[in-house]
Amino acid sequence: TEHESEWVDALRADFGKPPFETFLTEIDIVVKEIDLHLRNLRRWARPRRAKPFAGNLPARETIHRQPFGVCLVIGAWNYPVNLALQPVVGAISAGNAVVLKPSELSAATAELLERLAGRYFPADFFRVVNGGPDVGAAVTRLPFDLIFYTGSSRIGRLIMKEAAQHLTPVVLELGGKSPCIVDRAA
Repeated sequence: TEHESEWVDALRADFGKPPFETFLTEIDIVVKEIDLHLRNLRRWARPRRAKPFAGNLPARETIHRQPFGVCLVIGAWNYPVNLALQPVVGAISAGNAVVLKPSELSAATAELLERLAGRYFPADFFRVVNGGPDVGAAVTRLPFDLIFYTGSSRIGRLIMKEAAQHLTPVVLELGGKSPCIVDRAA
C-alpha cells in the first residue's frame, strides 16, 4: 500500500489499466489475502488431532503441517500483481521460501515486483527473477519443492514435464475461455 501510485503507474504502462481497476483487481485483493493470512495463521498452523488408525490404538495421532521448502511461482500477464502475489502470500505464510517469475508481457509491473521484493525481503527468502521464455524454461528445470503456475495449458504441460524430472508437485491454474451468453434482454 505504500507504493500504490507505483503499482498504478506500472499497470497503466503495461495495459493502460485505470487506477480504480488497478486498486480493485490487483492491490485490494492482495491486501485482503494478506489480512486473511495474518488473522488465521496461528489457527492454521496449530497441530491437529487426527483419529488414530485402529491398529495404532491406544496411541494419539497428530498432524503437524510443514513447509515444502522452496517454491517457484510463475505469474500471469493479465493480472500481474494479483495472480503473482496471492500464491506468494500463501507460500510465505506456510513457511516456504519463494522464487517468483512474473510474466515478461507485463514488464513494468515485473520490474516493480523485482525492485520492491529486493527492498523488503532477503534474497534467500523471496526473490523475483525477470526475463523472457528462456528464463522461464531455465527456472522450471531447477529442483524446486513446489511449483505454482498460472497461465496457458500449453505452457502448463511444459512445466509439468520439467517438474516430473524432479518429482516436484505442481499446482496449475490454467487459463481458458470465459464464455458469456448475451441475449436480447442484455
